[in-house]
Amino acid sequence: MKKLLLASAATAVLAGAAYADGHSNQISIGVILGFTGPIESLTPNMAAGAELAMAEVNAAGGIMDGSTFVSVRADSTCIDSAAAQAAAERLITADGVSGIVGADCSGVTTSILSNVALANGMVMISPSATSPALSAVEDNGLFFRTAPSDARQGVVMAEVLMDRGIDEVAVTYTNNDYGLGLADSFAAAFAEAGGTVTLVAAHEDGRADYAAEVGALASAGGAALVVAGYVDQGGSGIIQAALDSGAFDTFVFPDGMVSQALVDNFGSDIDGSFGQHPGTDSDGAALFHAMAGEAGFDGTSPFAAESYDAAALMMMAMAAAGSSAPGDYAGHIMDIANAPGEVIQPGELARALEIIAAGGDVDYEGATAVELIGPGESAGNYREIEIQGGEIVTAQYR
Repeated sequence: MKKLLLASAATAVLAGAAYADGHSNQISIGVILGFTGPIESLTPNMAAGAELAMAEVNAAGGIMDGSTFVSVRADSTCIDSAAAQAAAERLITADGVSGIVGADCSGVTTSILSNVALANGMVMISPSATSPALSAVEDNGLFFRTAPSDARQGVVMAEVLMDRGIDEVAVTYTNNDYGLGLADSFAAAFAEAGGTVTLVAAHEDGRADYAAEVGALASAGGAALVVAGYVDQGGSGIIQAALDSGAFDTFVFPDGMVSQALVDNFGSDIDGSFGQHPGTDSDGAALFHAMAGEAGFDGTSPFAAESYDAAALMMMAMAAAGSSAPGDYAGHIMDIANAPGEVIQPGELARALEIIAAGGDVDYEGATAVELIGPGESAGNYREIEIQGGEIVTAQYR
């Protein structure tokens, strides 16, 4: 079972020498997301979600002896591993963060974990890195994710298609860990369900013209095109080329494609298309959506809720241990995220801290009905969406 380890600034820099009691007046948490790059339209709401949890704890008086939290943002770019690693190093060595919410995309998350977090004893809780490979990556107990693996999303996407009577599709995926992992998971699940994948083909991000890729997909045929890409990059390029040529008029959108940018780009031209992203209709989700609205951001945006939960779990683990040192509170994350204990929803972090301070147990359900399984990842709930009248609407939850 993976353990979440949050390193204090001195722990990260001095490899566990000073700062033994883990107390300070201010605790920094890094928020490393792709503020530029192929999912840049998603990340402002994600960062706002994590920072909403920090603000809630601060308003309650902080943890331990009044220590409060500050967010330090860094840009993962989503796709440039060297830049992401450099950003993570700066968070640890220059900014002195005690833990990292992030990264976002699976490739840069793996790079930061393997090349930065392990070396520095730094914890990461990703709200959105979904590659199945991350379930087995060597992490020394440093890595968690509040989003489910794409091994689960592939099955859900297959179910969505079969329930809609579509049993033949073509698949294009962005040529990286996320795209390949999701495409493979979906293709296997769809075939097992009795569906046919006519072609699975990679596309590269950053191209001006995707006519050749779409031509090959159209030749293979299919009642719909699954676009396992990024909405702010090649995924939208694929859709535009398909619409321009008339190759496809129905698209299936996994999580990396679902954002306001999708309907801003295509409006009613993609009416009837559908997809899914992690989400739940739990009581906690409704509470979070209302809180996000009051804070001025979109709580229904993919991975915003998972970001709130990632930050909340970090802070409650520190409170449970009475320390922000990684070795002290590493073993508390799984206990806090799962039963038994008093159920904690968004907006109830102050109550959670009171219960913890009194020696009680909490079962943090949070904004996404959190339950961490096996390798420290979400068990997985999904919001199925449709495009109707040029808007994203909820079809159901799975």
